[in-house]
Amino acid sequence: MTGGQEASINGTRAAAQRGQATAATQRGQAKELRRLALLSAAAGLFAENGFTRVSLEDLGAAAGVSGPAVYRHFSGKQAVLGELLLSVSRDLLDGGLQVVADSADPLSALTGLIRFQVDFALSNPDVIRVQDRDFGSLSEADQTEVRSLQRSYVETWVDVLARIHADADVPGLRVRAHAAFGLINSTPHSVRHHGRKIAVKSARPILEQMALAALTSA
Repeated sequence: MTGGQEASINGTRAAAQRGQATAATQRGQAKELRRLALLSAAAGLFAENGFTRVSLEDLGAAAGVSGPAVYRHFSGKQAVLGELLLSVSRDLLDGGLQVVADSADPLSALTGLIRFQVDFALSNPDVIRVQDRDFGSLSEADQTEVRSLQRSYVETWVDVLARIHADADVPGLRVRAHAAFGLINSTPHSVRHHGRKIAVKSARPILEQMALAALTSA
């Protein structure tokens, strides 16, 4: 074999390997998109009908796949619910910690956390409704993990509040944080039947101002 032939063969092999890697990446991306589509469909269906009334066939149809195809991504309907609430809880905790890390002082951190939570609530009313109504349908292990993640998220707020209200007791600050969540998270339900763009646009500054006033008052 000449040097030119060997170089040609090596080049062909390298091209084939690159092609295989690209195909694998594309398959992985397509699979992830289908998984996200299933979670999005689940949020809407669970919120509208309740977890127990939604079948795997319903989930598959809403996401554009067959019912049995759901098993390629999740072990069952309960696993879909678990991933939905776990992924949201992780995102909230990670996002809250990042807001605090990026803030120059406690007040700007609190303002950023409020803005972050309002943005989440107005963008994910279905997920909030599912959390409120169907949490008990999670597996025991998923319930434990979701609670742990959410407690850590609350404590992120409490730590910031403690730097603003230096003389306040921690349990009282925790009550403030939960009250703010109640205000922010409940509002999307009251505006969902109105024009969504108008409702969201008007609700955002009101929620942010009310939450900040409640959390910074003496």
